[in-house]
Amino acid sequence: MQRIINDPLQAVEDMLDGYFQANVDILKRSNRNKRVAVSNYMHKDKPRVAVVTGGGSGHKPAFIGYCGKNMVDSVAIGEIFSSPSAKVFYDAFTEADMGMGVACLYGNYAGDNMNVKMAIDMAGDDDIIVKTVVANDDVASASHDEREKRRGVAGEILMWKTAGALANQGGALDEVIEIAQYTIDRTWSIGVGLSPCTLPANEKANFEISPGTIEFGIGHHGEPGIRVSDLKDSSAIAQELVDYLIADSGLIAGDTVFVLLSGLGATPELELFILYNDVTKVLTSRGLKIFDSLVGNYFTSLDMQGATLTLMKVDDRTQPLLAMDVYTPGLKVSHHD
Repeated sequence: MQRIINDPLQAVEDMLDGYFQANVDILKRSNRNKRVAVSNYMHKDKPRVAVVTGGGSGHKPAFIGYCGKNMVDSVAIGEIFSSPSAKVFYDAFTEADMGMGVACLYGNYAGDNMNVKMAIDMAGDDDIIVKTVVANDDVASASHDEREKRRGVAGEILMWKTAGALANQGGALDEVIEIAQYTIDRTWSIGVGLSPCTLPANEKANFEISPGTIEFGIGHHGEPGIRVSDLKDSSAIAQELVDYLIADSGLIAGDTVFVLLSGLGATPELELFILYNDVTKVLTSRGLKIFDSLVGNYFTSLDMQGATLTLMKVDDRTQPLLAMDVYTPGLKVSHHD
């Protein structure tokens, strides 16, 4: 395994040193905790609801990459594929709080659930009000009837987008929480893996996908998918991904969707746009309208080959929030007259 690193055990620290330098105009490292990123666009003399997230490293640009203007105010950063500690989440709350409450929006993983809960208790001692929404958009991770058990994956980005926009428009804490829940309840994701990923400190991949096969529904940490099949062409993969999401979501002809197609880290953009083209053909054939789309590496899994397809049903409530300008390392949206 050939890598561009120094000490594998210091890979996250070394990465963060570079990340903060490269994005100095957007975010900074907290003086309180070196594992907390803070947006430069948060001004405590102009109080509003704060939006916080966090999670393990290895999913760049998630999570730190969405810290910035009109999106996330502070981010708790964990080790690779490991939750940030309760202290790191607590410090992220403290850094972001402007006296109007904190909306902590994160993915459904056991470590994150436990540490966020402890951090909220710690913040309560400081009279910081924290409310949460737990993303669970990964349809392959549990049945439709057990949605509360599903993991959070790339759909989190759209949740941060709408909630961050409303917070910056002056929404109250309960309103920001409500729009975040409204967004994730209308968001569905599924992944397909073509190759495994390898942690920097390891010489071997942390799971296996045999050459010539694909794993449908695979998780971002290599969690088992729904089935393994022979490698197919892009059009067949697109058909299978869209069919599964439509069957689970109940989307029908005439609905309008936001399409997010994220690579998993080692998939060339050439392949992502081929797959996106095929996805749009299937969506159109099913009578769905596309409001907007993102194609690229937005929520990855180190060097895994594959992609995650996310569909969000949009409406008059969410469309203006999704369209609002943002300026973060991982996502830049700007509209000009």
